Amino acid sequence: MTDKQLTGLTQAEVNLRIQNGQVNHAVDDQSKTTAQIIRENVFTYFNLIFAILAALLVLVGAWNDLTFLPVIILNTIIGIIQELRAKKVLSKLNVMNATEITALRDGQKEKIPIEQLVKGDIILLQTGDQVPADARVVSGELRVNEALLTGEADEITKEKDAELMSGSFVVSGKAYAVLEKVGKDSYISKLTIEAKAMGSSEQSKMVRSINRLVKWVGIIIIPVGIALFSQSFFLNNIGLKRSITSMEAALIGMIPEGLYLLTTVALALAAMKLARKEVMLHDMKSVETLARVNVLCVDKTGTITEPKMAVEKIVNSKAYSGDLDQVIADFAKNMPADNATMKAIHAHFKNGTKTATSILPFTSVNKYSGVIFGQQTILIGAPEMVLRDQYEQYQDEFEKYAAEGYRVLLVATYPGVLTEESSTLKEKVKVLGYILLSNPIRKEAKSTFQYFAKQGVDIKVISGDNPVTVARVAKQAGINGADKYIDAQTIKDGEYEKAVQEYNVFGRVKPEQKRKFVVALQNQGSTVAMTGDGVNDILAMKKADCSIAMASGNSAAVQASQVVLLDSNFAKMPLVVNEGRQVVNNIQRSASLFLVKNIFSFLMAIFALIMTINYPLQPAQITLISAFTIGLPSFLLALETNHQRIRGQFMPNVLARAIPGGLTDWLAVAILVIAGSYISLDHGQVGTTATTLLVLVGLMVMYHISAPMNKFRLMVMGLSILCIIGSVIFLPHLFSLTMLNNKSLFILMILFFAAVTIFRWLSKVLDGVAEVLIVFDQKGKNMTFAEFKEAYDRGKKNIK
Repeated sequence: MTDKQLTGLTQAEVNLRIQNGQVNHAVDDQSKTTAQIIRENVFTYFNLIFAILAALLVLVGAWNDLTFLPVIILNTIIGIIQELRAKKVLSKLNVMNATEITALRDGQKEKIPIEQLVKGDIILLQTGDQVPADARVVSGELRVNEALLTGEADEITKEKDAELMSGSFVVSGKAYAVLEKVGKDSYISKLTIEAKAMGSSEQSKMVRSINRLVKWVGIIIIPVGIALFSQSFFLNNIGLKRSITSMEAALIGMIPEGLYLLTTVALALAAMKLARKEVMLHDMKSVETLARVNVLCVDKTGTITEPKMAVEKIVNSKAYSGDLDQVIADFAKNMPADNATMKAIHAHFKNGTKTATSILPFTSVNKYSGVIFGQQTILIGAPEMVLRDQYEQYQDEFEKYAAEGYRVLLVATYPGVLTEESSTLKEKVKVLGYILLSNPIRKEAKSTFQYFAKQGVDIKVISGDNPVTVARVAKQAGINGADKYIDAQTIKDGEYEKAVQEYNVFGRVKPEQKRKFVVALQNQGSTVAMTGDGVNDILAMKKADCSIAMASGNSAAVQASQVVLLDSNFAKMPLVVNEGRQVVNNIQRSASLFLVKNIFSFLMAIFALIMTINYPLQPAQITLISAFTIGLPSFLLALETNHQRIRGQFMPNVLARAIPGGLTDWLAVAILVIAGSYISLDHGQVGTTATTLLVLVGLMVMYHISAPMNKFRLMVMGLSILCIIGSVIFLPHLFSLTMLNNKSLFILMILFFAAVTIFRWLSKVLDGVAEVLIVFDQKGKNMTFAEFKEAYDRGKKNIK
């Protein structure tokens, strides 16, 4: 069928297909609506709990004790703002490269938006177009790049009746194609739907640990709160207002609301800093996951190499000693750069001087192009097509370069004039040399991979290209183990875990295999990050612990990822890792401060129930302790530069530092309450003495977790002390504080010195245990008793 015979669909046929739902509507993207983002951040379980607690305090007129509300409101606002910011950036990226395409309707060419195309539409595809739906060529010829779908960077020729996959790009040529699968039925949509069906799982160890803590606190606080109120109101008969404030002081102390705010702010600050460096976090928590990654899976094209072809070098034939550079430059001067190959040649050879008589354009049938000078034609093309019967004669000259992964073009002269009508080669050619093409290595690739090697992060190169090519590129980029590679087509089910242990370079990898590689690595206990820029990467990216997309890639891949490199510069990865380390290390340190209060409040609540006594503190006093021995120093310490490698698991590390302080607080206040009943201290004296005691122990904990001290940490401690002194002097009523009498001062002094001794002893023991857990996390069951003892002793030395 000729182009003139093609008429396309009639308007009636288009309308019928629209009625039948055969329209090229895109699969819904994965971004949340603004309403969903606001709803998910506002209507949380703990926001409900805090709303109830606030309502009860308002009911009994305890206005001073509402000081916890600003923290909760700020936490919610920050979460909403960060997610809306990510949604805004993402929406700008989520556009196909071609928003309109030429289609035949009623025999006329029309520009049609891609989402209004229907099944059976005949479209015109030309250089630079992106195929909008699965189609079949009905007239003409194209060369397409399917790298975003298959991972293979090779240009593929598509002649009449050849299938075209949605999402592939037209590199050169012109053809009409009929759309056969549109919308959700197309290849690109099926991959996206499969990726969405997998869902998104919480992968961040730090956030997962905090969520688990919050979950258990959420379960515990309701029965504990009811029990405390019932005991105070019905058994101890202390009145409604005091019963409610006493109960709420215990519950507020048990809820780590500040820890959630700290985590949110730290992640938001990291996200904003990265955004200024053109790195967008689709999910704030991903920065922490990436900081823990020990295996990074990368593709060759777009990550290690530039997403374009380049001339690597030229090689003269043994029989030619002339100036090959000048010959190719003269060729380039006269041949238009209408495909990726010629663009690479034009970029490298710029000093052409001769003007051609005529040219012979490239065709996929001939697989060569020519420039005619007088009665001679200069040819550049595929060796097998130009040499024909001479192939074996020159095979040894260029085959070794093909084996190294280069794309080899032959340069030769033909004795005669070739035209488009008469382009068949009948005479022998004279071989001048060879052009070796490849995707150039990114300038920053080597230093980036050296950084990861120093950090103990293994690199796995997983590509759809020829394994020889992939291995050569990996070696040039300085990736460890690049000499040993494997063709993924030879790997059978059940062999993937063995393969990822033995090899770092994988070629001819199909999209579904990429996910299998990620799963195999995760089964071995690795935290895996996956980079990608195409639909072929989506399934693996969704399965990985952290996914990184290049913004220059397919929009579906960008949607599926957690981290988006807006300038598609992989060299930004060390920056992202360092930001993650700063967040995790600082939050881990600061979380210990928060959990001291939570452990104390829980133990004190249980103690009060067992001893049938009233909880000794009020909500405002808990707020004072939280604000200046936990909240303020935590937020300031979280800003400190800290790029140390993350060691051990989040929660064991935090608990090892928090338990000594929490136990010390509980023992000291429990003794105070019992002693207070014997020496007749009233509720105000007990509350103020307990608050002072908790502040002093809190400062001890702060000093311990900040060691070794530096100017910044000393400044943070000094500021906290000044704020505490200022609150006691100028705002005693706001924080329900009274002047201490002699009895209270005496017992405070005794309990403080006892607390110092208890805290130092407990800290030594728990620091030793923490170091043992870190080593066990690294070595598992292979840990020896000698290593156990060495780790315990090393941990104990943290206390001088």
